[in-house]
Amino acid sequence: MIERTEYLEELKRWKDKDLIKVVTGIRRCGKSTLFVLYIDYLKETGISEEQIIHINLEDAKYDFKDYKELYNYINNKIKKNKQYYVFLDEVQNIPRFQKAVDSLYIKNNVDVYITGSNAYLLSGELATLLSGRYIEIKMLPLSFKEYVSAFEDNNYQQLFLNYMKNGGMPGNIDILKTHPNDVDKYLDGIFSTIIYKDIMARKNITDKMLLESVLKYIFDSIGSPISTKKISDTLTSKSMKTSNHTVENYITAFLEGYLIYKAEKFDIKGKKLLARDYKFYAVDTGLRSYLLGKRADSDMGHILENIVYLELIRRGYKVYTGKVDDLEIDFVAENRDGLKYYQVALTVRDNKVLERELKSLQNTKDFYPKVLLTLDMDLEADYDGIKKVNVVDWLLKNE
Repeated sequence: MIERTEYLEELKRWKDKDLIKVVTGIRRCGKSTLFVLYIDYLKETGISEEQIIHINLEDAKYDFKDYKELYNYINNKIKKNKQYYVFLDEVQNIPRFQKAVDSLYIKNNVDVYITGSNAYLLSGELATLLSGRYIEIKMLPLSFKEYVSAFEDNNYQQLFLNYMKNGGMPGNIDILKTHPNDVDKYLDGIFSTIIYKDIMARKNITDKMLLESVLKYIFDSIGSPISTKKISDTLTSKSMKTSNHTVENYITAFLEGYLIYKAEKFDIKGKKLLARDYKFYAVDTGLRSYLLGKRADSDMGHILENIVYLELIRRGYKVYTGKVDDLEIDFVAENRDGLKYYQVALTVRDNKVLERELKSLQNTKDFYPKVLLTLDMDLEADYDGIKKVNVVDWLLKNE
């Protein structure tokens, strides 16, 4: 079992705080395993088995018809003179689950933890009912650092090439070690569950072929500006009749199911977000490889960009793509300390490429940190304050 240290430490920090802890993320990214690791920690601190109530609502043995049955089941296990820790996996499977969660939350001796695989979890009634009373922990598949920890091999460059292709879904690890040819079968299972359970069933979508075609288009265009109209026109030209409205609904469903992430564009000199000008990134490069097949390997530069985007999200940044005059910066990363700029390239050994990549960073005319990430196996360099760093080294270090 891979220690998800950053997420585990975050749960520890929020222990017994008067907030519901909500762990969100794509299916099979490790949310349930995180609960297991955290429950082990609780037991090590002296919390007894009977003080821990862990229910996975995808397990058939928990056949609750509604939120009242769920609440009553848990409430019957709670005694007034003890502190309890309640863990509810995939809680969105229970109709009006918000009522049960709120009823547990208001008890003085209950610390509530829930997971969900759809952003719908934190929309609508739950957001209204529990406004200001929950903390969201956004979970992603394995970082490269976590991925490396699962292998004895310390050939990081080769491991990184494997990571680019196979992604970081935790269940992949044992398969890669024993039956690497079965990776696509495993990813197909995840993908099918998300498509059927989290998207088609929830959104009442019936055209699976069109749905997959829209997702393939987005996966094939990671790191490039795209619009709903462009997707709609392209699919219509291939005799797949659709509309801007339909494509927009599908994109919303992919975002809610954590299959894709959206990066808005930030005008650095104007200090404003540019409406309707954004790029998309896949939640996992392995899922992208599975869905696109052989052509997934044809754009290594954007795959590298995708991995950097996800890592910046993991590190707690709000991430935008950047515009400075007529030039682009791959990522503008924002946190409480301010901004950081990141440019990503496979290689900058050609001087013309190096000049091009540096130019946009130089044109910001400010003093925020600037980093050029590449796969070049060179020593770190500094170009008038712009640091050139090997991306593998950067992924393995904590900032």
